[in-house]
Amino acid sequence: MFRFSICVYPVHLWFDLNSKMKHLLTAFNLLTTIPLPASKDWQAGDSGRASVWYPFVGLIIGGLTWLMWTGTMRVFPAPVAGILTLVVWVMLTGGLHLDGLADCCDGLLASTSVERRLEIMKDPRLGAFGGIGLLLVLLLKAATLATLTPASSFGIILAASLGRWCILPAGIMPLARPSGLGADFAAGFHRRYIFVGAIIPLALALILGARGVISLLAGLIAAALVLRLAKSRIGGVTGDVFGMTVEVVETVSLLIFAIGVL
Repeated sequence: MFRFSICVYPVHLWFDLNSKMKHLLTAFNLLTTIPLPASKDWQAGDSGRASVWYPFVGLIIGGLTWLMWTGTMRVFPAPVAGILTLVVWVMLTGGLHLDGLADCCDGLLASTSVERRLEIMKDPRLGAFGGIGLLLVLLLKAATLATLTPASSFGIILAASLGRWCILPAGIMPLARPSGLGADFAAGFHRRYIFVGAIIPLALALILGARGVISLLAGLIAAALVLRLAKSRIGGVTGDVFGMTVEVVETVSLLIFAIGVL
């Protein structure tokens, strides 16, 4: 019996590590354009099972964006450096969350029925509310990036990780539609991921001191307001709502680091 246990344990360990690696790669493939091998055995709910890695993916996105900010600030004037940094930030994510932001602005802000709002959010065309929301968020991010100092620039990393962690608590909300990315996420999501995933943004906030903690709290409030809006307008969340949550949290969290009196 003892010998059998010794033989079986490495097999279980290998499968566990293999599963974790699959979910890590899934998280990167879903949230970034970084060229990593994709899993060939996608199963329903994998986007939810991979969500425990979302804050880590955000950490990597934020770190790469911070490196771009550091380099461009040494070469270009601050406004140009801010725009170039934002370009890289968007390229790293393929504009995924910005697309969700635009769709939500068009749908959630429309004065119509719930069914019609959901139809608008699925429509690939960009409306007036979506265009305005997209432009405002991009302008705010670019302007904020241009005003950061070397000390406050680490807020980029916190904002990116926190924004993706906020997808996790959004996963316990009701679904606005029975299909789509939101439904696949819910199928594999476990509530314990919320607490495991919180380790990275919480640690970053504490390392960054009072400004980091305030940024964290501001981001959480922003996420709560977005999710409350979605609940009141369409009865729950969708993949687009996840995207809007990421963008709004990133923007609000980053803005805190641009406040000079903190």
